[in-house]
Amino acid sequence: MKTATATKPIPVRDGRTDVLGVGISPVNMDLAVDTIDGWIAGQEPNYVCVTGVHGVMESQQDADLKSIHNSAGMVTPDGMPMVWLSKAAGAEAVDRVYGPDLMLAVCERSEERGYRHFFYGGGEGIADLLAKRLTERFPSLQVAGTYCPPFRPLTDSEDEELVRLLDAAKPDIVWVGLSTPKQERFMADHVGRIKAPVLIGVGAAFDFHAGLKKQAPAWMQRSGLEWLFRLATEPKRLWRRYLTNNPRFVALVFAQKLGLRSFNQL
Repeated sequence: MKTATATKPIPVRDGRTDVLGVGISPVNMDLAVDTIDGWIAGQEPNYVCVTGVHGVMESQQDADLKSIHNSAGMVTPDGMPMVWLSKAAGAEAVDRVYGPDLMLAVCERSEERGYRHFFYGGGEGIADLLAKRLTERFPSLQVAGTYCPPFRPLTDSEDEELVRLLDAAKPDIVWVGLSTPKQERFMADHVGRIKAPVLIGVGAAFDFHAGLKKQAPAWMQRSGLEWLFRLATEPKRLWRRYLTNNPRFVALVFAQKLGLRSFNQL
């Protein structure tokens, strides 16, 4: 008679749920925004990774990216799998902190706190359009500036000029919309080099709030089916990400829970 293999709880390290070696912060939207408030008040340089299955799976092939996640001031549970695994690990207060929703929540808080925002990323003109749409929604929002980078790495001189531009603009928050892993690398390279206390990588939020792409209905987001909506709207770009990464993610999580594999947090 065979005995069933006992499952093990997902590890919790330094207060974060270890999902395949990436530490997910035990936060909800209110906690995330309050944390950002604290960094701005204390002028503490930090960056936020907004991470779901895609970011976790990219980190399996990229040790530097995993280290960047685990060095972040906060890694928010962007997808519902991160929420479910965090709750299973005992983080009862955790809830989804989705990049586009985080942007709106911080902008709303900023109207009363007077935070200055800089929008870095997106295709040509998108950052300007995003800033316009957000100030229409939040009339008191202070936009410190926008910058659309070229579709190539910045030269050393261009990067130095960007740092000077950001410091002259004096933002409290730099929103980075470059997609994963480019935005995570940008934040890790620039945190502490620029005077802005907070950098937040939000990827597709630039396109969503600029009105260029549609978001999944709320019921699909809450049920963990947002990936299906995005696959249906951008099949050529996203099919490999979802149809390869998602099944592999499920298999690796089961391997972690069964104790068949361990994943180091770098």
